[in-house]
Amino acid sequence: MSNTLAIIDYGSGNLRSAEKALQRVSREGATEHEILVTSDPERVAAAERIVLPGVGAFGDCMGGLSAIPGMVEALHERVLKKGAPFLGICVGMQLLATIGREHGDHKGLGWIDGEVVRIAPTNPDLKIPHMGWNELQQTRPHFLLGDLPAGAHAYFVHSFGFKPKDEADLFATTDYAGPISAVIGRDNIAGTQFHPEKSQAVGLAFLSRFLKWRP
Repeated sequence: MSNTLAIIDYGSGNLRSAEKALQRVSREGATEHEILVTSDPERVAAAERIVLPGVGAFGDCMGGLSAIPGMVEALHERVLKKGAPFLGICVGMQLLATIGREHGDHKGLGWIDGEVVRIAPTNPDLKIPHMGWNELQQTRPHFLLGDLPAGAHAYFVHSFGFKPKDEADLFATTDYAGPISAVIGRDNIAGTQFHPEKSQAVGLAFLSRFLKWRP
């Protein structure tokens, strides 16, 4: 298996920022990963680890991913059956859910039981979308979070959030007049609601650990 990280290009991601951030942490961490942006399922199936970004509406993103012949099948084979480390970012994380309820109900990948619903802050003065820097609050240990320092902040841009069915799949939250899932995962699968590629030192440390993660 090549030392390649595949960033999936399905027309719904901030690919350049993610690519540059991962290239930097690969170089600085000496993991020597080739960072490959691709829409080719065969390249994804051959990758050592995979990143699925996402920007936009849940249904549009799921539709875009499903529209690439063989891509969902390649992901199931490489991630679920063969255990490749996988990271979903923002809507890429939300697509792990059973169902997304943005502009109707849309089936997700179903890798982590839960639903994606509109966030509803208890403080009516807080605006939707939730946009900007918010503190991460670790709820249980995970290699990708490491020793998360108190007061660590990450950058969020979203109107919908992931509500996992099993709290064991939740590793960090943020508060926006109520808790919002910030990091979820199980086994070799992880997802962040925040954008690590835009979260400066905290985000780069997270991505660096992803390149070294051996679930």
